Amino acid sequence: MEYIIDKIIFPNNNLLDCIVIPIYETYKLSKIAKNINQISNNYILNILKENNIQGKINQNIILYNIPNILCKKFLIIGCGIKNKLNRDKNKLIIYNTINILKKIFVKEINWYLTDIKVNNLNLYWHIRDTIDVIEHNTYKFNRFKKNKSFFKTKIKFIITNNNDNIYRTAIKHSKAINLGIEKAKDLANLPPNICTPEYLSKKSKKLTKKYKNISVDILNIEDIRKIGMNAYLTVSKGSKNKPFISIIKYQNNSKLQPIVLLGKGITFDSGGLSLKPSTNMGEMKYDMCGAAAVYGTMYAIAELQIPINIIGILAGCENMPGSNAYRPGDIIKTLSGITVEITNTDAEGRLILCDILTYIEKYNPKYVIDIATLTGACVIALGNNISGLMSNDKILSNKIIKASLEADDRVWELPTNDISYFNQLKSNFADLINSSSNIAGAITGACFLSKFTKKYNWAHIDIAGTAWYYINNKTLATGRPINMLSQFLINQI
Repeated sequence: MEYIIDKIIFPNNNLLDCIVIPIYETYKLSKIAKNINQISNNYILNILKENNIQGKINQNIILYNIPNILCKKFLIIGCGIKNKLNRDKNKLIIYNTINILKKIFVKEINWYLTDIKVNNLNLYWHIRDTIDVIEHNTYKFNRFKKNKSFFKTKIKFIITNNNDNIYRTAIKHSKAINLGIEKAKDLANLPPNICTPEYLSKKSKKLTKKYKNISVDILNIEDIRKIGMNAYLTVSKGSKNKPFISIIKYQNNSKLQPIVLLGKGITFDSGGLSLKPSTNMGEMKYDMCGAAAVYGTMYAIAELQIPINIIGILAGCENMPGSNAYRPGDIIKTLSGITVEITNTDAEGRLILCDILTYIEKYNPKYVIDIATLTGACVIALGNNISGLMSNDKILSNKIIKASLEADDRVWELPTNDISYFNQLKSNFADLINSSSNIAGAITGACFLSKFTKKYNWAHIDIAGTAWYYINNKTLATGRPINMLSQFLINQI
């Protein structure tokens, strides 16, 4: 999708393809609607009243051949009660508007809906939200379909005040972030026979050809063994697809400590010998959405060329049953020296993450944020719209929450500071067990990870409920929490 800004003076001299304008309840016209209604000799208002289009949300009408206006199609969108619109309702209006436009052929859309006043939302975020919703609504994953269909058009944001710079900044940020989201979705939606740990490493390596200030190190199975990441290797033992760790380094300010983003990249999670039920097991290709989110965030930040240093780590691995697979009852020694008794091979994500969390110490990071589809318990606790947040540093967690509220990519902080959670991780035979009872599973999963993050400020984001969604009973990746992560990084400037 192409997004540009423009100015139009009515009556216009050039033929326009499509104009989208808002109206409000009880036939109240927006500023642009009043202008066009006056030029057309009250044509707009008369048509609205004849068709009982009062301006309620979801009411709409398409007009053709409006007097004194050179435009092929004229879409009027009801926006509810004036000055009573909130962010959620505004997103619904945008979503419904795009659904209408997808049904009619338009080459270019002149968009006036950013003139709407949305409570507690400034123009910058109004534009960001608009592009976010449009990109999400029009995304399709057609790679394996014979007949491919796309909705592509040009969106012209029509400037009505002297706010060109706000539009340009918002469009720049949105285009970069949504490009990253698209890349992450495309990666996550791939089938697991194609998107293997090695495939993730090859995709990461290609970033060096596109961006001069990105370098990539790939750790293969031999490298991982030499480093001593025994927990990581343990998870991979049952699969013929070998583990790969992709370390993407973006450097744009040599004076700053790096921020490290770590993404869980289990490209297929069968549960191992603690086998998952067959129902919906196909969705376990999405267990690498944390890695996809890191990849997409690195892409977005490289597009924006933000003056900070970021290290993105994609922890690629598979968790499969087999004669060589790890078992409940096994005891392994992690890179940190902490020993772990395996009680559940389907709690594998924390095992690959814990070794990398130890390895990350070498980078002397300012912050470390891991992103993982870690626990089904987080879905039970927070549902499918809010990601879980747990952290050992209040300043960091507050910054993440701030970015999540700004980008409307929400998180909710859960506590990890109660000894009772850590007591659930005690083992009779090792320092820790890898999975406790079903009580507070999202929190105890984070508590396990926190044992390996003592030397830096760390946050854990559990995206088990938000990484993918259902549309027409089929799954698609969401690309979350790239919007929030990108905003968090933008806020560091």
